[in-house]
Amino acid sequence: MEHHLIYQIGLTMINGIGDVLARHLLEAMGSAEAVFTEKQRLLEKVPGIGARHIAEIRRPEVLRLAEKEAEFVAKNKIKTFFMSDADYPVRLRECPDAPVLFYYKGQAELNVPRVISMVGTRKATHYGRELTEKLIHDLAEIFPDMLIVSGLAYGIDIQAHRSALNNKLPTVAVLAHGLDMIYPSAHRNIAVEMLENGGLLTDFPSCTQPERQNFVKRNRIVAGLSDATVVVESAEKGGSLITADIAFSYGRDVFSFPGRVNDAHSKGCNNLIRQNKAGLITSAQELIAGLCWENPTEPPVIPQQPMISFPENSDYEKIVSAISGKNEIHINTLALATDMPVYKLSSLLFELEMEGVVKILPGGMYRLAQ
Repeated sequence: MEHHLIYQIGLTMINGIGDVLARHLLEAMGSAEAVFTEKQRLLEKVPGIGARHIAEIRRPEVLRLAEKEAEFVAKNKIKTFFMSDADYPVRLRECPDAPVLFYYKGQAELNVPRVISMVGTRKATHYGRELTEKLIHDLAEIFPDMLIVSGLAYGIDIQAHRSALNNKLPTVAVLAHGLDMIYPSAHRNIAVEMLENGGLLTDFPSCTQPERQNFVKRNRIVAGLSDATVVVESAEKGGSLITADIAFSYGRDVFSFPGRVNDAHSKGCNNLIRQNKAGLITSAQELIAGLCWENPTEPPVIPQQPMISFPENSDYEKIVSAISGKNEIHINTLALATDMPVYKLSSLLFELEMEGVVKILPGGMYRLAQ
């Protein structure tokens, strides 16, 4: 058993310490182990940490529970992603309330160039299921390596997973409970199939039951893992609208299929569009255009690289080199190519835009200036 993993899991099991405070602790102390082993006076200097928090950190039961969970992880060959890991999903890392640690079982790569979350009502109509199937089928023909994310719930969620598998796209479910169970149990067969071409992901430890508040909490991961959230069908209130609102708050793109004005199943979608929180789409091509994704079936227009000098091996040169030869590139893909965090990359891209070297496009896309 990896010694450091116990401390990483333990950090998520401290009463009163959520993901935001846990990040503050990591930034101040340097590691999860240091949170538990360093002197109390250092903890007292961390913003937001008081005597009550420190008492919970020092409680022996925390690391005992963490050790038990680490044994479960090892026994079931579950992969953990910690905030400081190099392969932690780059899109999710940029979200202020991203999980400090989450558990994952499956084969799908979480840092692929294109990721879409699809959500909607649990009481999907035939119309909604057809829209989901058609959208994923058409996307799969153009981008056969894109990832589909949803929540394994009844209705649109399970249709999205099923359609992805039918079209040989990897698909990941974000769960509202531990990896020792599947809820709803009716979707167990789909979940097992997803382990071979996709995966199951959660930030809840084993023995966590699928309680109502957990579904709301997991929605931030559904939104944070992807480039855009697509709402297919939604009533006036519902979990899919919460996911859309979270995605909107992250600055991510949100899209929605419109419905008839008197259709209760589409009230939420129509409201998102009316409030300018979601772009209206009716097809995969409109979604691709809205995201400014380069269609590989169309011949790319390669821009000329600007004649500009940079200091040797500078970050600017690295960015221009990564964009050069591509019609467009998403900032998350660029972050992976340059091995830079998005917050740093955004600042450098802004400077290059001011110099007329790069041009920003809708949907977080960039290209070299003509």
